[in-house]
Amino acid sequence: MNKTIATKKAPNAIGPYAQAVDTGAMVFTSGQLGLIPETGKLAEGVEAQTRQAMTNLSQVLAEAGLSLADVVKTTVFVQDLADFGTVNTVYGSFFTGSYPARSCVQVAKLPMGGLVEIECIAVRG
Repeated sequence: MNKTIATKKAPNAIGPYAQAVDTGAMVFTSGQLGLIPETGKLAEGVEAQTRQAMTNLSQVLAEAGLSLADVVKTTVFVQDLADFGTVNTVYGSFFTGSYPARSCVQVAKLPMGGLVEIECIAVRG
C-alpha cells in the first residue's frame, strides 16, 4: 500500500501532488524548488535555491525515515545550463561517500520562476 509523505519542514505542494510517495521499498519525491518553507518564497539566486531544494529533499526523506544516503537516483532541472557548475558544487556537498545516479536537464521554465528543481528516488535497505 502506497503512503503519502508530507512534512511542514518542506514547502507545501503547489498543486495536486504529494511531496513524496512511499511504496514501502522505495520513496519517490516530487521535485523540490528552492522555496523557503516558512515564507513560501524562493531563496535568492541559483546557489541558494539549490541549497534550499536539497534541504527540502532532505526534510521530505526524513519524514519517510530516510536520508540522502538512501538516494539512488536524482533528476535536476535547471532554467539555465550555464548554472550547471554552481548547481553541481552545491548538490555534491550534500552527499558523502558514493553519489546517486543523476540526470540534469535545462528546461524552458520552472514553477514560480525557480532556477532549479530537484527530485529523487530513495530505496530502503
